[in-house]
Amino acid sequence: MNGTDRKMELLGSAPIPKALLALGLPTMIGMMINALYNLVDAYFVGGLGTSQMGAITVAYPLGQVVVGLGLLFGNGAASYLSRLLGRGEKNTADKVASTALYSSITVGAAVIICSLLFLSPLLKLLGATESIMPYAVSYTGIYIASSIFNVFNVTMNNIVSSEGAAKTTMCVLMTGAILNVILDPLFIYGLQLGVAGAAIATALSQLVSTLVYLCYIFRKKSVFHFRIKDCCFSREIMSEILKIGIPTLVFQLLTSLSITLINSTAKGYGDSVLAAMGPVTRIMSVGSLMVFGFIKGFQPIAGYSCGSRNYSRLREAINTSILWSTLFCTVFGLAAAFFSPAILARFTKGDMDMIRVGQAALRANGLSFLPFGFYTVYSSLFLAMGKAKEGCILGACRQGICFVPVILLLPSLFGINGIIYAQPIADVLSAAVTVIMAVQLHRELSRTVQAAPDGEPAA
Repeated sequence: MNGTDRKMELLGSAPIPKALLALGLPTMIGMMINALYNLVDAYFVGGLGTSQMGAITVAYPLGQVVVGLGLLFGNGAASYLSRLLGRGEKNTADKVASTALYSSITVGAAVIICSLLFLSPLLKLLGATESIMPYAVSYTGIYIASSIFNVFNVTMNNIVSSEGAAKTTMCVLMTGAILNVILDPLFIYGLQLGVAGAAIATALSQLVSTLVYLCYIFRKKSVFHFRIKDCCFSREIMSEILKIGIPTLVFQLLTSLSITLINSTAKGYGDSVLAAMGPVTRIMSVGSLMVFGFIKGFQPIAGYSCGSRNYSRLREAINTSILWSTLFCTVFGLAAAFFSPAILARFTKGDMDMIRVGQAALRANGLSFLPFGFYTVYSSLFLAMGKAKEGCILGACRQGICFVPVILLLPSLFGINGIIYAQPIADVLSAAVTVIMAVQLHRELSRTVQAAPDGEPAA
C-alpha cells in the first residue's frame, strides 16, 4: 500500500481509534512541542527581569493575529480539502491547496509590513508600559518580521493534516521547536542579546520548519500539487475557503483580543501583575494546542465521513474524540492547578507579587480547562461539516461572546480577582453553550440518517 492509499484508508475505513491515534497523536505531539516556542521564550526571558517578561507578554497577541492569517487560509482550505478527497475530486483539491497557500503568503506579507510600520502604537495599545516598551520593540520587531515563515508553516500544517500526513506535520513542528530550545539560551545569554536573542532564535527555528515543508513539496510527497498556475479565485473555491477560514480567523482575533484586554487591565496594577499573565497564557496554550493538535486528526475524518455520507463513522469519531480529549484536559488542568506555585516560580527571579498573582490565575484556569476538549470537538466539527455559521458562533463564544463582557465588568467589581477569574468564567459559559448546540446538531444528524435512501451508509 502506497502513502496515498494509506492516507485514504485512515480517513475513510480504518477503525476510529486507530485512525485518531495515527492522525491525531503525531499532530498532538507536534503542537505540544511547537507550544514550547512561546513557553521556552518565556522561561529564558524570565531570567532577565520582570520588564523583559512583560515585553514578550504584550507581543504575544500581535503574533497570534499574524498566525491567524495562516489559519484563515490553511484551516479554511483543510475542511474543504477533506470533503473533496472524500468525494474523489482530486483536481479541484489541487486548486484549493494552491490557492490557499499562495494567498496566505501574500496577505501575510502585507499585514506584517503594516504591523512593522505602526509597531510602537500597536504595542502601547497591547499594554506596553514605559518601562516595558524598549524591550517590547526590540523583541516584537524581529518576531513579527519573521512571522512570514510562521504564516507559511501554519497554512501547510493544516493542508498537510487534511491529507492525513500527520507524521509529517509532527516532524516539522518538532524540528523547529527543538531548535528553538537549543538556540534560545545561546542567543539570550551566550551572545548576550537579551530579548532580541529570543526573537532571533524563534525566527531561525521557523525558517528551518519552512525549509522542511518546501522539501516535502518539491519531493512531491504530498497528495496535492502546489502550483501558481493552479491558483483559482473562483466564487465557489473562495467561498468554501472563507466560510470556514473567517470563523477560524475570528476565533484567533478574539483570542488576541482577550489577551490584550487582560494585559491592558493588568498593567494598571503594575508590571508584576502584567508579567504574571504571560506564563499563565503560555502554559495553558500548551494544553489547548495539544487538544487542537489531536482535533486536527479528528477534523479530516469528520470532513471525509461527512463528504462520503458515512454518518455512523462520524458519530463514532465524535464520541471517541470527546472521551479522549476530556480525559487529557482533566489530567492537564488538574496538574496545572495543583503545581501552580512551583510552575510560576520558574518564570521569575523572585518577584513574589508575580508568583502570587500568577499561581492564582493558573490554578483557576487549570480547573476550568476540564470541559475544553468537549468544546473544541464541536467547534471543529461544525467547521469540518461546512457549517460556517454554527462554527463561527461557537468559535467566537469562548474568547469573545462570553469573555469580553466578563473581562470588561469583573475587574471593576473585584479588582485583580476579576482579571484572574475572567477566563475561567468564560470557559464555563462557553461549555454550556456547546451543550445546547451539540444537542441540536445530533437531532439534525438523526433526521438526516432517517431520510437517507436505502443503501447509503447510516448511523
